[in-house]
Amino acid sequence: MNLVEARNLPRHVGIIMDGNGRWAELRGEPREAGHKAGSAAVRRIVRVCRRLGVEALTLYAFSEQNWARPRNEVDALMGLLREYLMSERCEILENDIRLVAIGDISRLPEGVRDVLDPLRKASATNRQMTLALALSYGAREEIAAAARELAMEAVAGRLDPESIDGALLAARLPSLSVGEPDLIIRTGGEQRLSNFLLYGAAYAELSFTERLWPDFTEDDLFAAIAAYQRRGGAAAHDAEGGAGGEPASARGALDAERPWRARELAAPASHASHDGSRTGV
Repeated sequence: MNLVEARNLPRHVGIIMDGNGRWAELRGEPREAGHKAGSAAVRRIVRVCRRLGVEALTLYAFSEQNWARPRNEVDALMGLLREYLMSERCEILENDIRLVAIGDISRLPEGVRDVLDPLRKASATNRQMTLALALSYGAREEIAAAARELAMEAVAGRLDPESIDGALLAARLPSLSVGEPDLIIRTGGEQRLSNFLLYGAAYAELSFTERLWPDFTEDDLFAAIAAYQRRGGAAAHDAEGGAGGEPASARGALDAERPWRARELAAPASHASHDGSRTGV
């Protein structure tokens, strides 16, 4: 059998979580039910990424364009976001996960920011994994904001326009604070990036699946990672110009043909969470 070494795991995975609304419609339920089921999938995938040793996970949770959705749907999404942050706070802190947020955070409701900001601060020194939530985020908007910032510094005489290059622009993009994505997964059947991590995606592997986000399982994640590794994994990314450096994890091997082999590697740690009913992230 064709084993793939775990040292070739993607260091940074980005996920476009698509299909919540269709998942609910197929069941004759309101779209809000799909978003709630999608929130459970977030918990599931964050935990398995942490166990596998993925260093950074960026989730496209709410785009800049999502503000145009019906008010009741937006309110439901914000409520679920607040609930997620509150319910996962202990697991994030106990498992040494750093939470960051990218996007126009100022547009988020005060009730969300009152939970999000303290958790970002409390987890700032954690190093086991970084969880980046893309909230009110758009890659075009992010690039435009960085360009404006550089232009203003040049006009003020603090920056030589001739010194502006790709590296300088990238340094101003919050989405790249956790490194370039090695693998971007989109669920729901669409095959486009939809304004997600456009600059950082220049050398990323892309994985598209018909699976709707609420139904996305650890086996689906393992299949995407195994396909990424068969195409060369992190070594190929580095050779093409992606972020360098050796991955932090090099534990065991993943078997592309046996998802349960990956599940063994991702088995939960022996300690229980704060409430004794769940394992750590």
